[in-house]
Amino acid sequence: MTTTKIIIDTDPGQDDAVAILLALTSPEIEVLGITSVAGNVPLPLTTLNALKCCELAGRPDIPVYAGAAAPLVRPLITAEEVHGRTGLDGPDLPEPSMKLQDGHAVDFIIETLRREDPGTVTLCTLGPLTNIALAFSKAPDIKPRVKQIVAMGGGAFEGGNTTPVAEFNILVDPHAAQAVLQSGIPVVMMPLDVTHKCLTKRSRIQKYRDLNTRVGEAVALMLEYFERFDESKYGSDGGPLHDPTVIAWLLRPEIFGGRDINVEVETGSELTMGQTVADWWGVTDRPKNVHFVRDVDDDAFFDLLIERIGTL
Repeated sequence: MTTTKIIIDTDPGQDDAVAILLALTSPEIEVLGITSVAGNVPLPLTTLNALKCCELAGRPDIPVYAGAAAPLVRPLITAEEVHGRTGLDGPDLPEPSMKLQDGHAVDFIIETLRREDPGTVTLCTLGPLTNIALAFSKAPDIKPRVKQIVAMGGGAFEGGNTTPVAEFNILVDPHAAQAVLQSGIPVVMMPLDVTHKCLTKRSRIQKYRDLNTRVGEAVALMLEYFERFDESKYGSDGGPLHDPTVIAWLLRPEIFGGRDINVEVETGSELTMGQTVADWWGVTDRPKNVHFVRDVDDDAFFDLLIERIGTL
């Protein structure tokens, strides 16, 4: 079996945790390391949560590196109102026994891309793009070595989830997001337009509980906590499960649909800061720089999650 080598850059986050579990239980994927970034909660908590996720998956062998504690330009904003004080509220996960790696996440990304064969490593970004932008700025030579970036972030037809036009991951560090989109590297974007079609729903959460496993119960508790905010906001049965779409796209791209378009990020206007301006209809002559995903077979997506997490 040919495996896809990835680095997961993340700010866990219950939905990040499910994405990490999906990656670590999928034999088609080789996780070279996990890098943390400030986002959903401050960096010390996102780093701790990444360690907890590895141990929950029974994978203490995965190296975890701490990265950027603040965005490139703007003050950090966080989302405890969604994810809770710890970022992983819901289950009572034990303190991890595995240790954080020495060194900075940005240096790990650079060194890994220089070590691996060119075009073999995919960067899977589940949070703000600060670490990735810093790595590209510090070591421009690594950009041609990246196979692709698969990023959860942005929105067009769905608008925003943090401001009327901005999705959280992009809004936290819009300057980093714009730098990454202008890097010349192929980008697959999993925006709110697709993640809002992936609703957890009570019946889907029950399937995790029906696994009768420690991990299944932990995921059920995470999602029950995580969905409450969006259920109240949108009046839906369940909340959108954002970040696992990144890993699912690597495993089952055929269940998604999108097109190649130009996407730019607003970094100047406070009114529309962090907006991903997606030229879906091709009304500009700006070059196509993103494969923008808009559709998904949501039943197949959740079946994949249950199948893989059920192996733990």
